Amino acid sequence: MVAGAFVWSGAYDVGADAPHTRAVHSILNTLRKRSIAVRAHDIAGPPDLGSAQRIAAGAGLYGEMCSGCHLGPGVEPSELSQGLYPQAPQLSKGDDMTAAEQFWTIKHGVKLTAMPAWGKTHSDTLIWDMVSFVRRLPGMSPEEYRRLVASAPEDHDAMMKEMGGGDHH
Repeated sequence: MVAGAFVWSGAYDVGADAPHTRAVHSILNTLRKRSIAVRAHDIAGPPDLGSAQRIAAGAGLYGEMCSGCHLGPGVEPSELSQGLYPQAPQLSKGDDMTAAEQFWTIKHGVKLTAMPAWGKTHSDTLIWDMVSFVRRLPGMSPEEYRRLVASAPEDHDAMMKEMGGGDHH
């Protein structure tokens, strides 16, 4: 009853420019981490996850779809990335997620963040390519990042056709 009254009152500021209270942030962060870990537990990645081919394919997808929020080595914050709350993690700094957790997150997205569910439009193969690149990002130089992203097809539609984006269902 009290929770319902609190929700109905509108007292909690949901504006993206008003950070959560410490308690709400902690609860949501723990909920997100545990939810992803539980759902990703039985996911097995491909044996060639670290292959140069997968990393190169993932680089093009990352450059098109992810860099505006997650940035990259030598990439300055964008208007979009600065306005997000919670802030998207800068994946070039690394994270503590397993490959399976990264795959699940990319495929299914995360509610109440700007992270979309790319599995609605991209095959598991393409998502594993993105995971391959994301796992290679930490420690990557700005020059290597630019080279890998620049080697991708000119536009996203060409990239999807070339990499088999139509086989997701």
